[in-house]
Amino acid sequence: MLDRFRFVAQQRCCLEKSRLVLVGVSGGPDSTCLLHLLWRSGYRLVAAVFDHKLRIESRQEADSVRRLADALGIPCLEGEAQVREYAEEHGLSIEEAARNLRYRYLFQQADEVQAQAVAVGHTADDQVETALMHLLRGAGMAGLRGMSYYSLPNPWSKTIPLVRPMLSFWREEVQQYLHSEDLHPSSDPSNLDLTYFRNRLRHHLIPTLESYQPNFRRRLWQTAELLGADYHVLDELTNLAWDSCLAAQGDGYLAFKLQEWLRQPLAMQRYLLRRGCLVMRPSLRDIGYADVERGISWIAAARRTAQLDLLARLRLCIEGETIWLAAWEADLPALDWPQAPQGGVRLLYLPGRLSLAGDWELLVKPVASSLATQEAILVNQDPFQAWVDTERLQWPLAVRRRRPGDRFQPLGMGDHTVKLADFMVNVKMPRRARAGWPLVLSAGQILWVPGYRLAHPFRVRGESGEGIVHLMIRRNR
Repeated sequence: MLDRFRFVAQQRCCLEKSRLVLVGVSGGPDSTCLLHLLWRSGYRLVAAVFDHKLRIESRQEADSVRRLADALGIPCLEGEAQVREYAEEHGLSIEEAARNLRYRYLFQQADEVQAQAVAVGHTADDQVETALMHLLRGAGMAGLRGMSYYSLPNPWSKTIPLVRPMLSFWREEVQQYLHSEDLHPSSDPSNLDLTYFRNRLRHHLIPTLESYQPNFRRRLWQTAELLGADYHVLDELTNLAWDSCLAAQGDGYLAFKLQEWLRQPLAMQRYLLRRGCLVMRPSLRDIGYADVERGISWIAAARRTAQLDLLARLRLCIEGETIWLAAWEADLPALDWPQAPQGGVRLLYLPGRLSLAGDWELLVKPVASSLATQEAILVNQDPFQAWVDTERLQWPLAVRRRRPGDRFQPLGMGDHTVKLADFMVNVKMPRRARAGWPLVLSAGQILWVPGYRLAHPFRVRGESGEGIVHLMIRRNR
């Protein structure tokens, strides 16, 4: 067992003997065995025990961990918390609250002592129970693979891995090792409490399944191992897709490129959304199928006029060509859109240049009415450029933000006008960009909505003669 353990610790958990390992020890059989095996393998160790204050015996169990650590010459750290009060305060189950507080403590201590990893004593039986729990609740590959030997990042740290060197060892092997080393761990009576779902699996369902398939535990463990390796490959592909789709990341938000997202296969879109939720909410453990499918369907429909309340106080919204996954309370930044200066109207002369908010600028210059100009107008694909019949203009031009009651006569609609507000909605202008979007006017009439449409009366016609003006908005970089 020791040789196998050393191989797993080094190859699967990436542990180095020259660096410190913090070991979470409860005093039970699995973590006691873990601590002893790491000690025999020659690792530099510090033990950490956490008293959940849920049972009278917990203080005695913490003391037994300290005595074992002392006997092995290993420093021992001790922490405690009132788990029941924490659970009530945060609306969590006792199991979830205990887990949150315990791991928070372990990683805080690991950071303080500069440990290379936090090691915990999950066994092959725990892996089987975890995979079965996920199967019964509904899960994809991420859930059915169970736990990982090496987890980084994890919900508690982006720099310190969580490792599980015992994940390929069965409880029977643990008991045999403890007996051979004359170790006497504590026994937690809560492991027999059938009000806990995991205990019902352990003591009832798994023995029943083994009566149908004697090798059930081993086969489910092997399935989890295979899926874990497959998931690692898929995770690498997800990294590539993530880098391709991610446009920005900030305090409380992620921004993705809509078209790049939609080019991804459906399975990859699911993984991207799951990863996004975990980046935003690292403590999330169960991201349901229904939530993921709701989000994927909403993005596929490219709804730009509303927001979707996804889960865990996260929202989805689409602005222009950007998907936002954000906390409800997050202030989203403006991305690549121009905004007119605040404070009324700015004048624009010919030739002229006007600085807009941020690093945008608006330029206007006369151009010759030539075949080259006509060709440029016909082939132009840049919505931030426009050519205008100067004979229709009154100088100076004006640049301002929208006002209540504004109307616009879009190119191609003849004499028909529309409400500017309706036009902005119809062309799917980002909602947050509308109030400050720069409008170019001549004699009080909107002649151009940059990025979207020229006004019909100001189009260049065959009889425009020498009078053509080129308008352009660009980033001033």
